[in-house]
Amino acid sequence: MKDLIIGIDLGTTNSEVAVFHDGRVIVLEENGSALLPSYVGLNPEGKLIVGQEARNQYILHPEATIKSIKRKMGSPDKVKLGDTSYSPAEISAFILKELKARAERFLGQEVKKAVITVPAFFNDAQRQATRDAGAIAGLEVVRILNEPTAACLAYEHGVDKNEAKTVLAYDLGGGTFDVSIVKVSGEVVEVIASHGDNQLGGDDFDELLFKDCLAKFAAASHSKSHCVFSEIASNRLRRASENAKMQLSESAATKIIEDNLVDSSLKVHHLEQSLTRRDFENLIEPLLERTLDSVHKALEVARLSLSDIDEVLLVGGSTRIPAVGERIEDLMGKRPRCEVHPDLAVALGAGVLAARLMGCASRKLLIDISPYTFGVATLSSARGIFGPYHFAPILKAGSPLPLSRGQVFYTMGEGQNAVQVDVYQGENDDVRKNLPLGEFLIEGLDPKAPRSSEILCNMQLDLDGILTVTAIEKATGLAKTVRMEGALKKHSDDEIRAARARLAALRGDEAGFDDEEEDGDFADDVEMPAFVAEIGARIAKVEDQLDEVDRGDLERLLGQLGEAVGNDDEDEVTRLRQEIDDILFYVESK
Repeated sequence: MKDLIIGIDLGTTNSEVAVFHDGRVIVLEENGSALLPSYVGLNPEGKLIVGQEARNQYILHPEATIKSIKRKMGSPDKVKLGDTSYSPAEISAFILKELKARAERFLGQEVKKAVITVPAFFNDAQRQATRDAGAIAGLEVVRILNEPTAACLAYEHGVDKNEAKTVLAYDLGGGTFDVSIVKVSGEVVEVIASHGDNQLGGDDFDELLFKDCLAKFAAASHSKSHCVFSEIASNRLRRASENAKMQLSESAATKIIEDNLVDSSLKVHHLEQSLTRRDFENLIEPLLERTLDSVHKALEVARLSLSDIDEVLLVGGSTRIPAVGERIEDLMGKRPRCEVHPDLAVALGAGVLAARLMGCASRKLLIDISPYTFGVATLSSARGIFGPYHFAPILKAGSPLPLSRGQVFYTMGEGQNAVQVDVYQGENDDVRKNLPLGEFLIEGLDPKAPRSSEILCNMQLDLDGILTVTAIEKATGLAKTVRMEGALKKHSDDEIRAARARLAALRGDEAGFDDEEEDGDFADDVEMPAFVAEIGARIAKVEDQLDEVDRGDLERLLGQLGEAVGNDDEDEVTRLRQEIDDILFYVESK
């Protein structure tokens, strides 16, 4: 049977999964909702919970609940869940695993592959972290798709129109904002410009409202300083602020009422405040202006004017705020389209692409673009003085994907035997103001080569926005190719397996996260026996007691154990289990 491919919107606030079923793409519902809140937690019994249950407990047990993990994707930050620290990719894997299970329950068939969406302005490290999360969850990520592009696919799905048009997709979600300009002509959907802000969304609106409530309360109670509420009380008020925001999308006024709030002095407070839609709109006005700045920048990159836009699409849950649509309509001079549910458009578009990749739907040609410029650091000359900080762009922002470009550079000295290649992402002529992605050294150049020998630097950017850099000495053909993984190193196979074992132990799976046979890097993974979860549980209990040597040894041994199980090597499995047990016994007895 043909491998199924599902479409996933991995969101900051909510996530969804879409599948092709009975000749059409649908976003799956469970318990009456297609939205899976992007919350992960441990309940009071220590059981892993994902989605609505985790969201419900956040107020009372914030220390045992994680939300908005998408904002940390691609960063080296760790988050604590229970007694263990996890990477953002590991936490996201729980959400992906739950969506995968939802699709499998509906389809009655195992799912191994997925299209996963990301904000258009996600950088290389953030995209790679998303792929890592998929791998940990047991999914081969066949495509990373930009969210505004996905929304355009959702709107154009099933529409048989031949006229060409230029569309602006305005995507304001819970934690990120993107705007993309897309040309649709017959069977071609071409993204020509993108801009955005990865730290702007509905969460920020909630926080502004929360702080405004505290300020008004302090003023009303004649307090010399703001009340400092307990974490539980603060989370109650944050939830009330979020609810008020949603109510104001339907009503002109509402009230925020929270009884029996307790501050850090254990004093009980009752809070009741009236709030109008106009009050809220005034609060968020500066943030809305930032989104409009991005619209203008995207138009500038596309070399288009406002009048060149034929249609405007509203995408993302935060576009339900009336002021958003009003500001866009005032700016663009036309009413935005919003007939596709703003919370589901991205997932639906991911499902449309997944269906096309399976050959199950009419296929439009999708041309996405690079939202960034990529290049290398070179020496530059100013008044005869050379400086090392000049940025030489090779791949330009706005170029269609997949993309490959080369540029020739020259050595500086006679017999130069090495060249340092420093790769950056950004738009500034000064590399110090751009994002460093990585570096590598080409050694062993021709010692007889004269000054100004040619070095060809080629860059390739694939459909997922992952960058590969190759540098070649033209005279000898000496070359080095490096896959740039951004600010984070790509997890190795052993690290992925170790992460799966740890997460499986927390999740309570006997088979763990290795219960799928996968293509690609993990083709040899097989179903893990129960002792793997037991080992993972023991590791989780002593996580904070492990030093770097023990941690490294355990990760290496867990990877070898996975391979030994896959090879049915019982002797090797026994040996590795004994080594792991010896390390854990020593740590547990400290």
